[in-house]
Amino acid sequence: MRALLEIEIDTETSNRLIADGSIGEKFERLLGNLKPEAAYFFARNGRRCQIIVVDVPDEAALPSICEPFWLEMNADIDVHLCMNAQELREGLSRLGR
Repeated sequence: MRALLEIEIDTETSNRLIADGSIGEKFERLLGNLKPEAAYFFARNGRRCQIIVVDVPDEAALPSICEPFWLEMNADIDVHLCMNAQELREGLSRLGR
């Protein structure tokens, strides 16, 4: 299943990671492990944020997806199941059945 992760990174933690030069390596490793369909980075509420769309094989995969962001970046994460247009069409076609 497809999931959209909204990730807000703690400012103090991200400032420290930028200062010590490790933030780029952490992002490369985390994104390399997740192999996102899409990843976007932006500022929200004065914090560094990102939206990542990933494939989640099952509910049991959520800890391994979220824990690295919690542990390494002190991040807040919202997870939303989502679908593309074709999946929405299929879902809507099932309403009439």
